[in-house]
Amino acid sequence: MGRFRVGVLTGGGDCPGLNAVIRSVAKSFLLQIDAEVIGFEDGFLGMIQRRSRPLEYQDVSGILAQGGTILGSSNKANPFEYYLDNNRDVSQEVCDYFEELKLDALVTIGGDGTMSISHGLVEMGIPIVGVPKTIDNDLVGTERTFGFDTAVHIAAEAIDRLHTTAQSHQRVMILETMGRYAGWIALHAGIASGADIVLIPEVEYDVQEVARVCREREQGGQRFTIIAVAEGARPVGGEMVVSSIDETSPDPIRLGGVSHLLMEQLKGMIKSEIRATVLGHVQRGGTPTAFDRVLATAFGNHAAFQASKKEFGCMVALQNNQLTEIPLKEVANKTRTVPLDDTLMYAARAVGTSFGTQNLPAKRMRCPV
Repeated sequence: MGRFRVGVLTGGGDCPGLNAVIRSVAKSFLLQIDAEVIGFEDGFLGMIQRRSRPLEYQDVSGILAQGGTILGSSNKANPFEYYLDNNRDVSQEVCDYFEELKLDALVTIGGDGTMSISHGLVEMGIPIVGVPKTIDNDLVGTERTFGFDTAVHIAAEAIDRLHTTAQSHQRVMILETMGRYAGWIALHAGIASGADIVLIPEVEYDVQEVARVCREREQGGQRFTIIAVAEGARPVGGEMVVSSIDETSPDPIRLGGVSHLLMEQLKGMIKSEIRATVLGHVQRGGTPTAFDRVLATAFGNHAAFQASKKEFGCMVALQNNQLTEIPLKEVANKTRTVPLDDTLMYAARAVGTSFGTQNLPAKRMRCPV
C-alpha cells in the first residue's frame, strides 16, 4: 500500500490566514503520517484545468504570517457551472482528474461557495474535508471563521482614525464595511471602536431615526457622530445597494455604496457635514492577526486529522470554543446572519449604540446573582 496522498486547495476570495491553513494541513500530513501533499492552483480552477503541484516541507515554511494564498484562488470556478465553457458541468472531469492523481482525500479551504461545491463533489464520490474561510463570518455551523478577526481589527482601526477627524471638524463620519448579507464585521468593529450607530443587513434602518440620533448628539454637546454600516444594510422598504453585476461569478451580485446613499439621505436632515468612507478590499489583505493564525492552524490540523481517519463529507468548525465537525450538507447554500437576540446586540444597545430603528426586542440587563 502506497503513501497517503491528499490534495489541498483554496477557493473563493482571498482572506488573511489562508497560508496558515495550507501550512498546517501540509505540515500535519508530512510530519505525522508521511503523506504526499498536492496543491491545486487557483482553487477549483486548478482541478478543472488540471494544474497542480507537490507541496514539500520547504514550500510551506515561513508562510504563517503571509497574507493571500501561495496556491492562488478563484471565485468563479464552479465545476458544476464552468463559466469559461458556456456554464457547462465539468464536475465529472474534476472527479476524473482526482482519480488520475490517485488522491485519497481533498481538503478544501473556503467560504459558502466552496463548501457548496465541496458538498456536490462529495455526492459524486470525492472524499472531502472542508475548512471554513471568510472575513464575513457567515458560515453556518461554526462560531468563527478565520479571517474575520483580522477584518474586524482593520475596520475598527479605520473607525478609530475617523474619530479624530469627526471630532476636529464636527462631522458625521460613515464607514462602510464588507460582509455581504451578514452584519458581523460592522457589528464587531462598531462595538470595538465605539460607533454611535451600527447599521446591518439584519435590521432595516429608518433614516429618520438615524438623523434623530445625529441631531441628539449635535444638541447634546457631542458634535460628531460615527456610523458603521455593513455593505448589505438597507433602509426600511428599500433594497441593498448593488455596485455591479458579474455574470461570470456564481454569486454575481457585488454590493457596495450604501454609505454614499445614507450620506445623501441625511443631507438636509442634520446640521453637521457628512463624509462617507468605503473600506473595501483593505479588509481582506495583509498579515492575519495572531488570533486568526492560531485558529487557522487549529482548523488545518483538525482537517488533516479527520482526513487521515477517512472521515469525510464534513467541515471542521468551532462550537462552544471547541473544535468539531459538521456535515457539509448542513453548510451548503446557507448563510449565518446576526440574530436579533445576539448577546452583542443587547450589549451594544445597553451602552447607547443605535441600530437605526426602534423596532428591536426589548433590551435586557443581566444582573449579578
